[in-house]
Amino acid sequence: MWPVIEVGAFALAALVIAVAGVYMTRVADTLADRTKLGEAVVGGILLGAATSLSGVVTSVSAAIDGLAPLAVSNAVGGICVQTVFLVVADLTYRRANLEHAAADEKNMLQAALLVLLLGIALAGYVTPQLTAWALHPASFLLIGAYIFGVRTNVALQARPSWKPKQTSETQPDEPEEDAMQEALIPLALKFAGLAAVLAGAGYVVAKTGAAISEDFGISQTVVGALLTATATSLPELVTTITAVRRGALQLAVGGIVGGNTFDVLFLTISDVAYRDGSIYAAMGSRDALLLVAGIVMTAILLMGLILRDRKGIGFEGVSILAVYAAVIALQIYLG
Repeated sequence: MWPVIEVGAFALAALVIAVAGVYMTRVADTLADRTKLGEAVVGGILLGAATSLSGVVTSVSAAIDGLAPLAVSNAVGGICVQTVFLVVADLTYRRANLEHAAADEKNMLQAALLVLLLGIALAGYVTPQLTAWALHPASFLLIGAYIFGVRTNVALQARPSWKPKQTSETQPDEPEEDAMQEALIPLALKFAGLAAVLAGAGYVVAKTGAAISEDFGISQTVVGALLTATATSLPELVTTITAVRRGALQLAVGGIVGGNTFDVLFLTISDVAYRDGSIYAAMGSRDALLLVAGIVMTAILLMGLILRDRKGIGFEGVSILAVYAAVIALQIYLG
């Protein structure tokens, strides 16, 4: 495949991902009201998983082809760039700080879960490479921790132990009457169809991203962290900004944090697809650096959700941008 065709196919797939993401946000917002699960739960679980499908396909395709660094860096690099997208969304919401206005205990729980999952993944890299059926124990732990987190989040929606303080800048999650009239099955089918479109576009991104890495002599980790991770994260960017513009602030934050928690599971799925041993054994120090960056950025976000600066992007926004700029500069420096 000629480089020009590769770049063109990559750009077209990225455009498809962006357009599908806009429509998916509208459907997810309606589903949150129609099912009465709320924006934070639907954003953190359903929307987060669906917008991550293109990334799943990218990482799994790379792992099947034996491109472990691309599979890992696409997954973890996506977590980092999606956290930055939340800062971008914060800049578009002029009324108040987004983390303040979207205060929700379920999003805070989801962020804590994300720190746990990233810590397990990092442990998989630094601990002895023991395997069962060519899978590292960390892969099993990630699945167990994720299921526990999802169950806990749904339970918290039904029986909240406490609520963040409501202020004049807080945007409550209130269902729209029109959404309650929507038929549930057609909504679910529409959501599933858009998810399938994202998955197909993600496959194109994976194949063209790997070809671009080879043709231009760029490190797989750099391509994964900068190129494919950003392209497959476009649904999160589009859905987050669209949700903010619709006033669905809990959906915006939940979609990012929930998508990030689901993205960690890319490592388990990639571990299954990578047949040359444990994918954690194939990781390098630059991949571990991305895991550390993901932990630090998420911890800063969680602090922002707790402290709730009222105006601007807050200390968390500035700090997240600084950490991301530093880790990308290090990745480029290391080649």
